[in-house]
Amino acid sequence: MKKPVLYLCLLFGVLIFIYPFTWMLSASLAPESELGKLTLLPSTLTLTSYQQVVQKIPILRALLNSFLVALSITLGVLIFGSMVGYALSRLQFRGKNLLFFVIIFTMTLPFQITLIPQYIIMVKFGWVDTYLSLIVPYLMNAFAIIMFRQYFMSIPQDLIDAARIDGCGELQILFRILWPNAIPALITVGIITFMASWNEVLWPLIVIRDEQLMTMPQLVTLFSVGGRAESQLGAKLAAATMLALPIVIAYVFFQRYFIQSMATTGLKE
Repeated sequence: MKKPVLYLCLLFGVLIFIYPFTWMLSASLAPESELGKLTLLPSTLTLTSYQQVVQKIPILRALLNSFLVALSITLGVLIFGSMVGYALSRLQFRGKNLLFFVIIFTMTLPFQITLIPQYIIMVKFGWVDTYLSLIVPYLMNAFAIIMFRQYFMSIPQDLIDAARIDGCGELQILFRILWPNAIPALITVGIITFMASWNEVLWPLIVIRDEQLMTMPQLVTLFSVGGRAESQLGAKLAAATMLALPIVIAYVFFQRYFIQSMATTGLKE
């Protein structure tokens, strides 16, 4: 009797979890007059709300901006995070352990503490209202460094020594030897970094004022709370649905690799 009860509890939890998103999707396709009924099956399906979003804000341009920013940050984190992780795991230099503990310490600091100094730096560099202000501050990620360091420590040293005997440099060892053996860590860091970059709102609101450079979360936020939606709940829900769908679709395709990566990527000492 334990399994049926467990499955019923899990089913109940799943329904509670997916109902808000399911209703949001259904309501974005429903007429404005039916949104107050909270029904999952509207009388008619219409794309009016989506048409209003496309007409009022450059949502498609924001979608491309978000993909550009998120993919650039993800690629940069994979490259630079793995380089630092390799140095901390396999190279010997003075202060290595201290540097590692400092990196761990930075994970405890709230983002708001560095917000003002980071913005001043962007102003001094003249990067406000540019893609550089959205990408460069996020190219280093403490979580990625720690993940790569711990994973590289689990790879046998004999493999690295053999590569050095064959004449490989440190970068060749990293990208030609360790990367093919660190697929779980690469996938885990890549997915988490992409999702975090895609959903970032606060920093773009601070450094981007040009509407043509705005990311999708930023533009949807301004559209929903800035008055441009003109109190039309359907348009707000349509914009939120368009914002959430890329992440949902990506997770549907990569969930197997993500779960496998999280299960096989151990934090070994």
